Amino acid sequence: MSTPPFLTLPGCARAERVVTARGGFAALRAEPDEAVRGSALLVPGFTGSKEDFIGLLEPLAAAGYRVTAVDQRGQYETGGPDDPAAYTVAALGADVRALTEALAAEGGPVHLLGHSFGGQVVREAVLAAAAEGALPWRSLTLMSTGPGAIDPAEAARTKLLLDVLPALSLEEIWQVMRRMEESGGEPRPAVEPEVAEFLHRRWVAHVPRALAVTGAHLVAAPDRVAELAAVTAGVLPVLVLSGVRDYAWPVPEQSRMAERLGARRVVIEDAGHSPNAERPAATAAALASFWA
Repeated sequence: MSTPPFLTLPGCARAERVVTARGGFAALRAEPDEAVRGSALLVPGFTGSKEDFIGLLEPLAAAGYRVTAVDQRGQYETGGPDDPAAYTVAALGADVRALTEALAAEGGPVHLLGHSFGGQVVREAVLAAAAEGALPWRSLTLMSTGPGAIDPAEAARTKLLLDVLPALSLEEIWQVMRRMEESGGEPRPAVEPEVAEFLHRRWVAHVPRALAVTGAHLVAAPDRVAELAAVTAGVLPVLVLSGVRDYAWPVPEQSRMAERLGARRVVIEDAGHSPNAERPAATAAALASFWA
């Protein structure tokens, strides 16, 4: 799971709910001081939340972009029903399209970004929009995501979660995960107490049904890169961005995906699966350069 570098919002940002035709979504929003060059919608990954992008808000706003980072349906402060149909990638992609429509109504082109599992959700949104004959985005960024299912080692860990979800509460699972980390021989990176408390609070706030459905997708996701390439070529600029290492999808696999898409490729030095949280300044600079 991504660990935000801090939790205090910069002066340019605020927490609010974005109201759409498909309901309200918890969001962190940042506004530039000067003229708005465009808007950006940032979609987090599995077990993540809008706070994963908190380090990007100020530098992207300073570059002239109105930024909206959201909790997907079933995540943290957005919530959702105990209905598996609400959490398929098709349903979550429809949420992204509704959010895009709401942001576009505020003016300016919308740049779309998905991190990790969020990358496959935004891919679904693009494919569904293309099937209806229109792509309402200015660009697409796939961050630390891959063409299909996650790496087998990560899939095995995710399957363990899927196995225990019906039997244990999220609090019980959290305590088990902490004990496993403590006995695993690899100490967790030190985080501030308020960040550690937030990670716990976020985990138990997720909707268990959402974790079950989205986790099952990750371990068996189809490769839809050829379909995406067919609808974006010459129409929608694409960026594939990652760190230099990644436990979910190997970095070389992400590079091959970029080649198949004819996409721009950026690798953030000294970053892993979450360059948005680990190297936010360098990541924001790469995004602003691409969007410009």
